[in-house]
Amino acid sequence: MPSRRTCAADVLGRLADDLIKDVRPALVALMWSGIFVLLIACANVASLLLVRASQRESEQAVRAALGGSSLVLARQALAESLLLSAVGALAALGIRVMELVAPEGLPRFDTVSIDSTVVGFTLLLMIVVTCVLGLLPALRASRPDLMSVLRPGGRVGTRSAGKALRQGVVVAEVALAYALLVGCGLMVRSYITLTHANAGYDPSGLLTFSIRNGRLKTPPEKAAFSRAVHDRLAAIPGVQAVTAAYPFPLDGNSANLRWGTEAAAADPGKFQQGSARFVLPGYFETMRTPVISGRTFSDADNVPGAKVVVIDRVLAAKAFPNQPAVGKVLLSRFRTKEPESFDVIGVVEHQRHETLGHDGRETLYFSDGMIGYGFATRWAVRTAGDPANFAMQVRAAVAAIDPMVPVAELKPMSDYVRRAQARTRFALVCISVFAAIAAVLAVVGLYGTLAIVVRQRTTEIGVRMAFGASRERIFRLVIGRGLVLSGAGIAIGLGIALSLTRVMRSLLVGVEATDPLTFVVISLVFSGIAAIACWIPARRAAALEPAGALRDE
Repeated sequence: MPSRRTCAADVLGRLADDLIKDVRPALVALMWSGIFVLLIACANVASLLLVRASQRESEQAVRAALGGSSLVLARQALAESLLLSAVGALAALGIRVMELVAPEGLPRFDTVSIDSTVVGFTLLLMIVVTCVLGLLPALRASRPDLMSVLRPGGRVGTRSAGKALRQGVVVAEVALAYALLVGCGLMVRSYITLTHANAGYDPSGLLTFSIRNGRLKTPPEKAAFSRAVHDRLAAIPGVQAVTAAYPFPLDGNSANLRWGTEAAAADPGKFQQGSARFVLPGYFETMRTPVISGRTFSDADNVPGAKVVVIDRVLAAKAFPNQPAVGKVLLSRFRTKEPESFDVIGVVEHQRHETLGHDGRETLYFSDGMIGYGFATRWAVRTAGDPANFAMQVRAAVAAIDPMVPVAELKPMSDYVRRAQARTRFALVCISVFAAIAAVLAVVGLYGTLAIVVRQRTTEIGVRMAFGASRERIFRLVIGRGLVLSGAGIAIGLGIALSLTRVMRSLLVGVEATDPLTFVVISLVFSGIAAIACWIPARRAAALEPAGALRDE
């Protein structure tokens, strides 16, 4: 039998999982993005250190010839690596930027700060990275080949010793940067889809708020209060329509019920789970939700025990495929054990209630009066101008009816829309920043490698030109090498991107993780950027004069 402590730990674990389930995919994707950028930066630094070690081989050989020990030479190289890695602790600025774009409800984000734990982890990571990056250059510096380095003409050969390693580093940088850019491209497409999603209602010009009057006990009292609030709000100059509902789109609340067709009366297994909404007459007109067929609620329907229902397009397609739904009967169980029958009087467009990213469950709409009034507590006022300008008038109108009734959560509907888009926007901004940094680092690494190749092969280029190679051929030779490295990186990055985007699947809206268009566009864009990075060293190589190039060594 499990102990009380074990049970408590299981409950706390489930609570923690439930707390972060909505943001876990974004945090995991950002973690991997940060790791990729760190690896690219490390690859760049490693490439620079290798170049630096190659350029200083003669100096290190002289030091070794004059009695410098291997330990001293290695220690010097590691010290230089440590100095490079200690530059740039801009974490505070990064946290401030994340605070500006972070979505509401990100668990414990307000407690994120640079404390002793973060500083300690950063220092440890810096030391580890320094040792890893500086190890190879330090080993090369501590054991120079004196004869090959100091003899005439030996310098070129020793410099080219690390060429394959530097090219491998560039390929790795390109692969990681490409994977991040693919992730960024998918998030951009998701955000565009999200901002243009058909929510089934028009959020612009809506001011929403909640009012609850717990002192009302009887249905007539609740009905009278609801009518008074409606009439007062409708009388405000500039107000075009007034309605109330519960739950309201994107407010975080939900109400579920079981529904079925008449066939479910004989077979309870045919009942399905759906969402319920309780609304005042005029709700769909105020929300500007299109009516597909039939009609919406009238005042005659807003009475206790009304057996009418309005359903959305999704439920109509499920319950009555390829036939009109208006006039049919639906069964529902949410007030009694036995199913109740409701006549379908209308079909409306589907409203996205829980999120803008997907349709969600099918919905049944009932009048507020059907269950005794007072359940539709979320009010909405459609205004002719900026809804925020009507806040004081709305408060005054409610206070004129009953000053003891508080007006809560008074905000434009657009705020709920922004909150619904916040998670995708947050992931987009963060991944875009990481992708931009990664792309810049990869391009710099590619440019640096080609520039070093051109410098090291100056004599070879001079010989080629002396034997008749044209400047165009030299240009194609250098830029072709760069494009080969880029192509290899993109090919490897394709596999990495396919793995990374699986982690991001729950963040994507209206686009598949393997979207071909995104992969093709990012491949073309990145190839173009790589071509520009290759163009400068290639142009420099093509501009060399043969006589000057042959005198370089």
